[in-house]
Amino acid sequence: MSTKIADVIVPEIFNPYVIERTAELSALVRSGIVVRNPELDALATAGGKLINMPYWKDLTGDDEVLDDNGALTPDKITAGQDVAALLMRGKAWSTNDLAKALSGDDPMRAIGDLVAEYWARQRQKTLLSILKGVFASSTMSGNVHDISALDGDLAKINGTSFIDAKTKLGDASDKLTAVAMHSSVFASLEKQNLISYIPNSQGVVEFPTYMNKRVIVDDGCPLEVDVYTTYLFGQGAIGEGNGQAPVPTETDRDSLAGEDILINRQHFLLHPRGVKFTNSSVAKSSPSNAELAKEANWNRVYENKKIRIVAFKHKI
Repeated sequence: MSTKIADVIVPEIFNPYVIERTAELSALVRSGIVVRNPELDALATAGGKLINMPYWKDLTGDDEVLDDNGALTPDKITAGQDVAALLMRGKAWSTNDLAKALSGDDPMRAIGDLVAEYWARQRQKTLLSILKGVFASSTMSGNVHDISALDGDLAKINGTSFIDAKTKLGDASDKLTAVAMHSSVFASLEKQNLISYIPNSQGVVEFPTYMNKRVIVDDGCPLEVDVYTTYLFGQGAIGEGNGQAPVPTETDRDSLAGEDILINRQHFLLHPRGVKFTNSSVAKSSPSNAELAKEANWNRVYENKKIRIVAFKHKI
């Protein structure tokens, strides 16, 4: 008798495993760019299409000279509102796609790994769509360094132009710890011997580095003709929360076709801290990647320096 999906999938075990394994496989999570937050987990579970995240704005105004003849003038502390979109996604696979996994010693774990790898890739793709929309917004111009229109070598990425890009955050530039780039950019830097490979304490190279910053290579980074966009990130620049879909995992069977089906649904937050999702053009209950990439859906609410992301547009 052949093994069936329903024989090996235990949703109560499968769902948490997939979420945790997705995080382990995600280069963005392992680099520290994306940080899972228990508060965002709770918000993602609470329901609603938009997740409101109020915050206190920084204190402003000059100090006053103390004087026996006068009292201090109290200033207000004001609140702001950051907003994230709840991302509701799902995918179904037939047993033809999972047949090899079903033949393994631990089929549930094997299937879970396949599903987790899929979601790790999808979340990275979703984040790049978010960044495209965020940096298309005019409110984010202070976090963009664009040298692509300059002549010759002045338009290319190098040590000097990279330092100029990170300096967009001024005295907060030291908070930038990682960089995501297109494989062509990575190859160009590698040919110039500018990429370093530093092993961890076990002697394993987890990430290459450029200018002492971890490198994530993804061809989803924007490329328009010969202009590349490279993203610089600070630790925890992207907040992640994992909610609970009403029915996260289901199995089904198409008896006539002789196929088993695995259905997996996820509710999650993947939000650049300090840039509000405005929901100005979303057709369904949750935004698609194409809608996340629209500039009209994003508006900066933090000060520029407190948003730990810079978009660097250049040539190679």
